[in-house]
Parts: sequence; C-alpha cells; structure tokens
Amino acid sequence: MLNRIDLRGRDLDPAGLRDLLPRAALDVTAAVQQVRLIVDAVRERGADAVREATRRLDGVEVAEPRVGAGPLAEALAGLDPQVRAAMTEAVERVRRAHAAQLPAEVTTELAPGARVTQTWRPVERVGLYVPGGGNTLPSSVIMNVVPATVAGVGSIALASPPQRLTGLPDPTILAACALLGVDEVYAVGGAQAVAMFAYGVPGGCSPVDLVTGPGSVYTNAAKRLVRGVVGVDAEAGPSEVAILADDTAEPAHLAADLISQAEHGELSASVLVTPSLPLLDAVDAELVERVATTKHQHRVTAALTGQQSGSVLVDDLPAGLRVVDGYAAEHLEIQTRDARALARRVRHAGAVFVGPHSPVSLGDYCAGSNHVLPTGGCARHGGGLSVQTFLRGVQVVEYDRPALAEVAGHVVGFAEAEDLPAHGAAVTARFAQ
Repeated sequence: MLNRIDLRGRDLDPAGLRDLLPRAALDVTAAVQQVRLIVDAVRERGADAVREATRRLDGVEVAEPRVGAGPLAEALAGLDPQVRAAMTEAVERVRRAHAAQLPAEVTTELAPGARVTQTWRPVERVGLYVPGGGNTLPSSVIMNVVPATVAGVGSIALASPPQRLTGLPDPTILAACALLGVDEVYAVGGAQAVAMFAYGVPGGCSPVDLVTGPGSVYTNAAKRLVRGVVGVDAEAGPSEVAILADDTAEPAHLAADLISQAEHGELSASVLVTPSLPLLDAVDAELVERVATTKHQHRVTAALTGQQSGSVLVDDLPAGLRVVDGYAAEHLEIQTRDARALARRVRHAGAVFVGPHSPVSLGDYCAGSNHVLPTGGCARHGGGLSVQTFLRGVQVVEYDRPALAEVAGHVVGFAEAEDLPAHGAAVTARFAQ
C-alpha cells in the first residue's frame, strides 16, 4: 500500500535527502495571496469583515462572535463523564510536564559590582487558535492553554470555527475551555481569527501579543502575514509521523500507528524507515487488512497512498537514523533494539516516541508532552509549543561605578571602531566630574 523508496547503497547527504523523501505539497506562499484580502479587510473594517468572512467561508451567520458564559457552562455540564475524565487526566499530566519547563532566573557576577541577570517574563496577552473543521480537537485546547497558564500569561483569548447548526464552536471545545477556566472564547475560524487576534476588533476582541495553535494552510498563511505585528508560533501543517524500525518491531503496531496519523486527513504523512524488507512486506499486509475496517477508510487510503507517505528501505539503522534526521518529522517513533540509545542520537524531530509502548496517539492526548509540533521539516530549526513559547527572556544589567570604570576603555574602543562616538561619551560623561 505504501509507495516504496529504496535508498540502499545511496549517498545519504542531508541536502539530497530532502528531494528523495516523501513530503506533502503544501504551498503556503500561494495561500498568502488568497488570505491577504481577508487579513486586510479585518484590519480595516473590524467586526464587519470578521462576520462577512465567517458567512462566506463557514456558511454561518454569527451576529456576536464572543461566546457567552451560558454556552460554556452548558457544554461542560453536558460533557460525557468518560470524556471529562480523559480531559482532566490529560490536563494534569500536561501541566506537570510543562511546569518542569519553567526556566530559573540566573544571575552572573562578571566582576565585583557587575551583574547580569537572565530573567523571564510571560507574554501579556495571547490568542490561541483551535481548528474545528474535519475533526474536533479539544485536546488542542489543552495543549495551547496549559503551557500559557503555566508560563503566567494573564490574558487568554481562544478562537475556534462556528458550527453550522449552532453558530458556536463544537461543544467539546467549549467544555475544554470551561474546564480550564478560559472564558474569552470566539466563534471565529481560520484567517479571520488570526487577523482578529493581531489587529483587534473595536468593541470586541482586543489585540494580542502572540498567536499560537495549529490550523489549515490558510490559517498558516494568515500567521505569515501578521508575523511582526504579533508573535506567532510555527506554521504547523498536515500531521506527520516517521517510524524508524528494525526486525524486532511488531508489524501490527507499525500499521496501526501509520493509520492513526493518516486518520488526521488526506494530506497527512505516514513514513516507515527500515533496513528490513520482510518487515515492509508484513506491514503492507497489515495495512491492507486494517485499512479495510477503519472508520475513515477514504481519508486514510488517500493519505497512505499520497506522495507525502511511503516506506523507505535503507542499508542499516545508522543509515535509517540519517534518513529520519533528514526528514525531521513532527512525530518520530523509534521501534528498534536499544531504542532509547538510538533516540538520544536523533537531532531533528518535533517529538520522539521511544519503544513499542509509546505510540504517537499517546502524545496526542495523555503523555504529558505537547502535540503542537513543527511539521514539513521545520523541526530542523524549530520546536513544539512549550512554556518557553509564552515567555520572553529579559536581561537585567546592573553595574556600579567601579565596575563601569573597569570596562570604560573597552566601551570607548568599540565606539570609536564603529564611528559612534556618542556611545563612548555616554560612558565617559559619568567620570567627568
């Protein structure tokens, strides 16, 4: 079922690998041209433009996009007890794991009377986006809200698309917001939500300082357009998994994990890398059997047979490691002998899942890790959502007179070399009396 790529005996140069490995065709640049009109309209006309975009793109007339306290409380009260228990457990685990990410304030004494302190301050206000199109993702509420609250963000707004029947976001998303104490929620989706966060809507949503959360190519295009007006996290595209496996891996486990990622959508990527040809054959046989009985058979089949998915045959595990590092997956599973040792050698991945009992779906919900991760190879230069996403490093400099005198000559030397004499004078003026 998976397209096969045979890299045995090939040069696995990192730059060349990017052209050889499967990848979804996702053109954010092209989407920017379509989205620019929406973003400009929201900036210029505020709430009217948000309502117009919602009517045209979502097919919903929403007179007041902010969700009232009543629907939030009703959604939580009506939540299935089993789902509520799952959410509560996920919140607890994600909160504990993210609390451990809080960086400590560090003061460096460079000389007597010369101190530099690295401290951290939370972003003042954030806009969190949660998709609501093909699948309802209350787990993404948790993954956005928890690190923001752990970081100490004081003002949180959240947007998710309205449903046609109610004009409100999906009730499970509202329930997750209520469970986490988020009461500023908007029934706004896609590019118009990002623009609303960035520019604000007079009499409605105030501008934010940072926008985070996954979304469609159009949501990501809007993020690209407002970057600089506000901070944004990564442009997270279709979900992807790469699995590095050897002949000790269980084919049924691998097939189940590949299908679980393909279930996200037709552009989702499922990639298996192994030196074992018999394993590839066994996984293919499992896929044929399991896909035939899976609920979302059409989208799973489209994803698994698309250009973004495939199996990659390599000479050995070191070659496989070079391949998965070149791919830089959002999710990387290691199902091999000595999986933990091999995982420690991985350089490029959003999250690494080690061994046969750490499937990606665990990370989607209850592992404690964050599931908002870089896609499309962006793990080479960026990481997933974390507490640090919502913090700003601030350096506090404190020198007394003797400490400044000690380096005054060096400051003047630099200032003269850069033809900025007033810089030097700002130091020497303190010793003129």
